[in-house]
Amino acid sequence: MSYQVLARKWRPQSFKDMVGQEAILRMLANALEQKRIHHAYLFTGTRGVGKTTLARILAKCLNCEKDVTSTPCGTCHICKAVDAGQFLDLYEIDAASRTKVEDTRELLDNVLYPPTQGRYKIYLIDEVHMLSNHSFNALLKTLEEPPEHVKFLLATTDPKKLPITILSRCLQFHLKRILPEQITGHLQHICETEKISFELPALERLAHGADGSMRDALSLLDQAIAYGHGAVNFNDVKNMLGSMAQDDVMPLATALASQDGAQLFAAIEQLAERAPDFQQVLEELISLFHKVAITQIIPDAVKANDTAAALAKQLTPAEVQLYYQIALLGRRDLALSAAQQQGFEMTMLRMLAFKPGCTDIVQAPAAVKATPKTQAAEKPVAAAQQPVSGMADWNNILPALGLSGMAYALASNCAMDSMADNKIKLFLTASHEPMLNAKLKDRIAEALGKHFGCEIQLDIAVSAADLATPAKQQQVQQSKKLDAATQSILQDPKVKQLIDMYDATVEVSLV
Repeated sequence: MSYQVLARKWRPQSFKDMVGQEAILRMLANALEQKRIHHAYLFTGTRGVGKTTLARILAKCLNCEKDVTSTPCGTCHICKAVDAGQFLDLYEIDAASRTKVEDTRELLDNVLYPPTQGRYKIYLIDEVHMLSNHSFNALLKTLEEPPEHVKFLLATTDPKKLPITILSRCLQFHLKRILPEQITGHLQHICETEKISFELPALERLAHGADGSMRDALSLLDQAIAYGHGAVNFNDVKNMLGSMAQDDVMPLATALASQDGAQLFAAIEQLAERAPDFQQVLEELISLFHKVAITQIIPDAVKANDTAAALAKQLTPAEVQLYYQIALLGRRDLALSAAQQQGFEMTMLRMLAFKPGCTDIVQAPAAVKATPKTQAAEKPVAAAQQPVSGMADWNNILPALGLSGMAYALASNCAMDSMADNKIKLFLTASHEPMLNAKLKDRIAEALGKHFGCEIQLDIAVSAADLATPAKQQQVQQSKKLDAATQSILQDPKVKQLIDMYDATVEVSLV
């Protein structure tokens, strides 16, 4: 007998076999027992959560020979036919491959005829959002006035693409993502039933990798069994998935807790030898800090291993929150780095270098000395021409503040003056002085406070000096790009020919 994959072998055959959709199953069971049967049901949710499976079970519930019931017998001719895919009154349609209106009309032409085997004629349309507008219009008429013997079961991963006229004529049930704990428990039950040797952490890792999809979890379990020669081991699963685990990032967290820079970079080098996805490494760090934070505040809420419990004692809650925030920002900005490892190392350096409390975060040498406005034109602010070292570089800080509109325009025309003791002073170019007002200044101060994790006292002074502001830097870069683009175009032989033939000129703009 040929091998049957676990996803098919363990497909639920009744409501009680389904995992993680208790609320929906209860509603459907109660409606069936009370004979309150709607003519159209819409099942939504991400892939692999049981939409089509639930629709097939409902088809059995409606047509079981014993009666309309929430517990079909599974042994009668009709139940067996549905399970085998041979029930003549169940029409399964893949809307992704039958989008034309002619296909829909051909299907609906048979609606008026009574069922041949069962109590109801069932139309199960999968990925219904893929139908064309004309197909929806053809379906709508039947949904408005369906015959008593016809039931529609629609399934989709994207209900937002369905016309509101279709949605309003269906009972909608949203199947949620299945929790990792529920997936792990089901995988454990399957392994025990199938007499497959397993390690519980390996199943937990598979459940995490399935991302809420039971079907994906069963497919991964099949792969893990093949990879491990009939057994499911944690190391095999980790190698198979090519993913990080919290055990892999523990050396990083331990080095942070002990403030040991050499140990931290040694741990990074060990990780780098495995050519990891540093995005995943940061995700595991974020998950670890989350677990440590909960352990500190509500010790019994999560099951923490010995190392995580030790970290909860070594780190203060404020440090954990700061590391969590830095890791989040680092993951967001990782794609902007020249290299993933470089961006990851900078993220870890931020965690190592900065402590909760703005005194440590913003302590930096003053970039410029206060210059009276009357003298600014005669004596330019020399230090403003040089980027402030480290975190005091306004060109690096500004993009991380999340400012927009006029607040961003004001900030981009400023240069850093000084940064120390919770106080930041900026110089604003004189030509942009009309932009300066209390509201915009408060918005910038608030963004700085969120960025550094504490209240910031912001002072913005006007200077007539030629300041090296982010806006000016961007202007210079744009000008260089424009010059480079112009030169590149002028060197093109065809462009040269056009210029010679028509005495043309070239105008280049950067959009």
